[in-house]
Amino acid sequence: MKKLLLISNSASQGQPYLGYAAEEIGRFLGPVAQDVLFVPYAAITYSWDEYVAKVNNALGGVGVNVTGLHTYDKPLQAIASAQAIMVGGGNTWALLKQLQDMGAMKLIRERVLEDGIPYVGWSAGSNLACPTIMTTNDMPICNPDTTQALGLISFQINPHYLDAHPEGHGGETREQRIREFVKYNPNCDVLGLREGSMLHITGDKITLWGERTARLFNYPTFYDSPLEIEPGVLAYSEKK
Repeated sequence: MKKLLLISNSASQGQPYLGYAAEEIGRFLGPVAQDVLFVPYAAITYSWDEYVAKVNNALGGVGVNVTGLHTYDKPLQAIASAQAIMVGGGNTWALLKQLQDMGAMKLIRERVLEDGIPYVGWSAGSNLACPTIMTTNDMPICNPDTTQALGLISFQINPHYLDAHPEGHGGETREQRIREFVKYNPNCDVLGLREGSMLHITGDKITLWGERTARLFNYPTFYDSPLEIEPGVLAYSEKK
C-alpha cells in the first residue's frame, strides 16, 4: 500500500525551514525516520551536501536523519535498499533530468508502489510524484527526456498555489495557467496546494492537512468555477 506525504512548500514566513511540516514528517516516517534516503538534485544555487545538512538540521529535532543519494557510489543499489525516500524542493526540471539520466525513475516508482516504502516530497518533490511535471512553477532550465514523472498519484499538483494577482501585473494568474492545462489535458485533474498545506496519502485515502483549502481544477466540471476543498479526508477517487 502506498504511503505518501506531499508538501506544498518548505519555507513559511516567520517559521524555520520545514517548521510547519516537521512534526508531521516525523510522525509519517515513524520507525524508519532514522534511515531516510534523500534526493537533493533539485538544488541549483547551493550544493547537494549543503541541502542534506539543511534538511538534517531542520528535522533532527523530530528524530529524522537523511543521507543524500549523491553520496553513494552505487545510487541505484541505495534506492533498492532504502527504507524511505524523501525528495526536496528546488528546480523540478533539473531534478527530473538527473533521475532520468541515472535510470532511477522506474526503480523509485516500484519501491513506493510495490514495496510500500514511505515517500516524502515538498514542492519539486511533490511535482515528481505526479503523472508529469507540467504543473510545476519552475523555470525549465534544462531539457529532460520527457516530462513524465513518477505517477505515484493520478492527478497533478500545483504547489505554492497562489490566488493573488499583483496590481498592475499584465501576466497570467496561476488560475489562468492551470485552466489552460486542464482545457488542453481534460483527462487530468490539478490540485492547487496552497502554502502551509500537505497531502497525506495512504492507499486510496487522501487527507488534506493544514489550515487552508486546496483548489481542484478539471475540465469541464471545475473549469469555470474550481472546487474549494476543505482540510480533512478528501471525497476524491483517484482515476485508474
